[in-house]
Amino acid sequence: MDNPPLPAILSGMSFDTDIVIVGGGLNGPALALGLAAGGLRVTVIDAMPAAPRKQDDFDGRAYALALTSVRFLQGIGLWEAVAEHAQPMLEIKVTDGRAGEGPSPFFMHFDHAEIEEGPMGHMIEDRHLRRALMEAIDAHMNIAVMNGEKVIAQTTDNTGITLNLASGKKLRARLCVGADGRASGTATRAGIKRTAWSYGQTALVCALEHELPHNGIAHQFFMPPGPLAILPLTGNRSSIVWSETTADAARINALPDDAYLDVLRPRFGDFLGGISLAGARFTYPLGLSLAHDMIAERVALVGDSAHGLHPIAGQGLNAGFRDIAALCEVIIDAQRRGEDFGAGVALARYQEWRRFDNASLALATDTFNRMFSNDNPLIRIARDIGMGVISALPGLRRTFIREAAGLNGDLPRLMRGLPL
Repeated sequence: MDNPPLPAILSGMSFDTDIVIVGGGLNGPALALGLAAGGLRVTVIDAMPAAPRKQDDFDGRAYALALTSVRFLQGIGLWEAVAEHAQPMLEIKVTDGRAGEGPSPFFMHFDHAEIEEGPMGHMIEDRHLRRALMEAIDAHMNIAVMNGEKVIAQTTDNTGITLNLASGKKLRARLCVGADGRASGTATRAGIKRTAWSYGQTALVCALEHELPHNGIAHQFFMPPGPLAILPLTGNRSSIVWSETTADAARINALPDDAYLDVLRPRFGDFLGGISLAGARFTYPLGLSLAHDMIAERVALVGDSAHGLHPIAGQGLNAGFRDIAALCEVIIDAQRRGEDFGAGVALARYQEWRRFDNASLALATDTFNRMFSNDNPLIRIARDIGMGVISALPGLRRTFIREAAGLNGDLPRLMRGLPL
């Protein structure tokens, strides 16, 4: 008698869920919504307890979403819930110089009017994006959320993966996706190694209110200790990501608010008038973390679990969303073909699609940071001339604009504005 086809074998097996996602930050819930839209049952395991959904206090955190990430959020049905809180980024200005001395005369200027697709991206505050994600997964009938749970072990076999939780519960699925950050326990338990190093820099993150309108312009000012990003939020507010050496950042962050602003003002300048803090202040150590593989047996990684990048180009969340869009497409297409989407053949398609792009982005951000975060006079001359050349050549400038918008490369359907 002939053996039954694989889908018949799988349908006769007991799974608590089709896919379990470890990590309840931003990437995990976004992935859950994409997979659930394809009819799959998804369980999200979040080590954090359930948070109140109506938290409206602004804490200063925000994200730069590329145009293709906006398309992705549209594709999973989330953009409508956050669009009114988003600030379009209409221009990007990149300059070089020293604190208190003003920028170099050489610079790069990117204007969204040079591409047909619209704004290069939008800024969205963490409170709005996170709440919309949580409310969407809570309301979806195909998604279960397990808050306050921690995975302590995972075992795989030919048909699935079993996760042991600290509470004593077990969960069996056809695939486990790690969305649990740079110190991913999912990756470690799967035997995936990673390369990582520190830049000796720390990002000081806050939001400012300012007297004058920003007109939707994002600024990146490169200084010897590290870059300062000034990113437009709704109203007369901007998000600040300010890199300093680790020792200086610790000293600055220990200052009271007024003294903190006194250190920032020579770096920020007065082009937006007077400034004051809006929300809390944060610090994040900066480094690179790159997993050697994005897949293992019955395991896939997305976002920071696979690649933790320097925020120099604001591409961390965008790269994670691109992983998610690609993984959703690979899994749902495999499911439609009757394949076992958690098997190595299907997962290899995802790794082949995303691994080179992520490694290239990690190399580019690493090189860019090393090239700009120094005061070598020869390197300063070379980079200033390079910026001037890029800004003066329309074809090259347009390429950089499309890169900032996320439009280059082999894009998943969700990032091209197409349905799964």
